[in-house]
Amino acid sequence: MQNPASGQRNHARETAVSHLVRRVPTGSPEETVSSVLARLPGSIFDYADTIYVTDRINTLVGMVPMTRLLVAAPHHRLSDIAREPRPVVHPKVDQEIVASLALVNGISAVPVVDEQQRLLGVVPPQALLEVLRHEHMEDLHRLVGIRHYTLQARNAMESPPIRRVGDRLPWLLVGLMGSMLATYVMTRFEHALQSQVAIAFFVPGLVYLADAIGTQTEAITVRGLSLSHATVRTMIVGELRTGFIIGLTLGALTFPVIWLIFGDPHLALAVSLALLTAGSVATSIGFLFPWTFFRLGKDPAFGSGPLATIFQNVLTLVVYYFTVRLIVQ
Repeated sequence: MQNPASGQRNHARETAVSHLVRRVPTGSPEETVSSVLARLPGSIFDYADTIYVTDRINTLVGMVPMTRLLVAAPHHRLSDIAREPRPVVHPKVDQEIVASLALVNGISAVPVVDEQQRLLGVVPPQALLEVLRHEHMEDLHRLVGIRHYTLQARNAMESPPIRRVGDRLPWLLVGLMGSMLATYVMTRFEHALQSQVAIAFFVPGLVYLADAIGTQTEAITVRGLSLSHATVRTMIVGELRTGFIIGLTLGALTFPVIWLIFGDPHLALAVSLALLTAGSVATSIGFLFPWTFFRLGKDPAFGSGPLATIFQNVLTLVVYYFTVRLIVQ
């Protein structure tokens, strides 16, 4: 079991304050461009691409990019050339949100302020890059069912075998139960298979395509929930339409081929309809699982990978089974 204090420390390391640098150039709204440029040489800064405009109590009231400062007239005041200080974050904001805000707003550093909007420092570009890489690698591990993203996980080949087993086995055990359920579903095909063995030929392809469609949706959703400002309704409607179009296209391409090769229009129709339904089901699951985890305050990547794959595969088999029963038999 994880030590609670350790968990709190890990959480603290993934917030804005853990990447904060405090030595940044500041100036008052009334200060002139020439005055700022005159006092910058010889100063030591952790980040100096922006002048942060603050009032007498250090409240952040504006920002002046260094490129704008250098081309401004010497007599201009900082308040004349400053832009609105947006976005800003508070110290406890999750590091992934900080990096996402920087990307969405096209800025290289994110100011950190307290509850009174007083400037504490900034999260600099190097830290943002490290956060993006960390979150990307963490999501990749979770998508394939590795529970922990640690130094051992990043260097998986150097980890002790027991640790590797502990990271991978839990989801695989869930996958084993899912495969048993899928096997049970397949036993319901017994009568249909006895009458027409060709029905079994399409099971691997259907399962693979549903898994592939779902994996695409999961990858888009995991990152989209962090980076996109679209509403949930917009995202889910978009994915449902995408899944329907993908399934419709795959089904339309499959129908004439199966009819031509097997000479059975009913089997061709059953497989095509199963593809159409599987496409819609896979995109729905691929979106809803990460979204549910996101709404619960968990990393959306936990709702992806092996867990979603199990549901996609089993539901695809169920859809195929009922389609065959209705059309072929």
